[in-house]
Amino acid sequence: MKVIKAVEDLNSAKHIILPFAQDTVDFELISQITGIQGKPDFQGKFKQINTLPSVDGTKVLYLVGLGTGKHLSERHEAFRWISHKRNRAWQDHITLYLDHLEEDDLYAAIYGLVLSKYDLGAYKTDDKTKNAFLNAEVECFVYSRHFNEELALEARAAARTVNAIKALVDAPANIKTPEYLANWAVDSAKRFGFSTKVFDKEMLEQGGFQALLAVGQGSRFEPRLIQMEYKPETDGDYPTLALVGKGITFDTGGLSIKPSDNMHHMKSDMGGAAAVLGTMELVAKLKLPIHLIGVVASAENAVDANSLKPGDIINSYSGKTIEVIDTDAEGRLVLADAINYAIKEFNPDKVIDLATLTGSAIGTLGYTAAAMFSNNEDMTDALLDIGYETHERVWQLPLFDDFKSDLHSDVADVRNYSGKPIAGAITAAKFLEVFTEDHPAWLHLDIAGVAFGSSSYAKMQCATGYGVRLLTEYIKSLS
Repeated sequence: MKVIKAVEDLNSAKHIILPFAQDTVDFELISQITGIQGKPDFQGKFKQINTLPSVDGTKVLYLVGLGTGKHLSERHEAFRWISHKRNRAWQDHITLYLDHLEEDDLYAAIYGLVLSKYDLGAYKTDDKTKNAFLNAEVECFVYSRHFNEELALEARAAARTVNAIKALVDAPANIKTPEYLANWAVDSAKRFGFSTKVFDKEMLEQGGFQALLAVGQGSRFEPRLIQMEYKPETDGDYPTLALVGKGITFDTGGLSIKPSDNMHHMKSDMGGAAAVLGTMELVAKLKLPIHLIGVVASAENAVDANSLKPGDIINSYSGKTIEVIDTDAEGRLVLADAINYAIKEFNPDKVIDLATLTGSAIGTLGYTAAAMFSNNEDMTDALLDIGYETHERVWQLPLFDDFKSDLHSDVADVRNYSGKPIAGAITAAKFLEVFTEDHPAWLHLDIAGVAFGSSSYAKMQCATGYGVRLLTEYIKSLS
């Protein structure tokens, strides 16, 4: 959106979005705007839409349902939905009538409208498939006594970043290589003010990132480790948070190959890396008071004569040896190197890693929440609350030591897979814990079920943008 500003009257408004919570519809207000007498068929149910032209033909009013209290955290979806359904008519500007709502609804409205600008068909060549609203910079005006320009601009910045990482996750693997992710990070850093360092294959070999190299050794696309760092412009005693993301740009499963039916979805196996990249960008945009580290371990898990084999024993950045039972449990291998590096190199106060790691997390929580594991109660409590507030929900699963035996290896320090068809997300988290150097504030999010999936806005499965708002709001809470 090109302009977001307050207006004091509706004289020049052509397209007016008027939202109401369920059963709070002000029919007198609707009549004042449209000149229509009576009560239209509208109750304010979540994502309900009713379009009303004014009597004099100068305006169109779009009634949008915000639902009940249980929909508070996802009200942005109501605004995204009205834009998805009605945006073809919005060629120049729209007006949000929010005078009767609270300031938080301003954020939800702008965030949802900008989310609707995401173009899943970016690689189509037929111009007729391009939506005018997607390409146009529509001006947005707000009629509200609660207008907060800073909040509106923050909402727009957040949504634009989320759209950018959705494009990353949805990009095909022949384009989105580890080098492509690294270049994306470098470009973002230059534009928004944080630093990057990219480890190529030679640097990874010199640095001892043996687990990351092992996963990528079967691919023609060399692995990369992407290190990012953001510091506030002013000196101060800021908390240090390290974010670590799994960046598998395509996952065949390696020699433990996946079934073919849904393998094309494995371009999304870098959803954790996308969340880290997006959070780095948004924090820098908002200039938040945090010392933020981002580490992304990126590789393609391909099938080749050089591929990692079940039964291989590999080394790792930590110095611990790993017996590879299943080459499709590769995400935890690259994370082992990245987590250990982030902790040893930066000694952060807190560490959070994110990964589309296990089908077990989906089996446990479906597509509604990320599986959360941590040894720090303050972090889990905060993420749980913020997850509800942002509708990027998490749910804690245990890290009981009972599961340590599943990682026992007779031939190496640890093995990467238990071989059991149970507790897969838990044993994966226990594996990562081995490489945390007993850090007292580490949290792992398995986002396999929430980073990519079915959508009301597409006919195919696609990226959700999960993690950016969750992490950014958590960072705000630290300061």
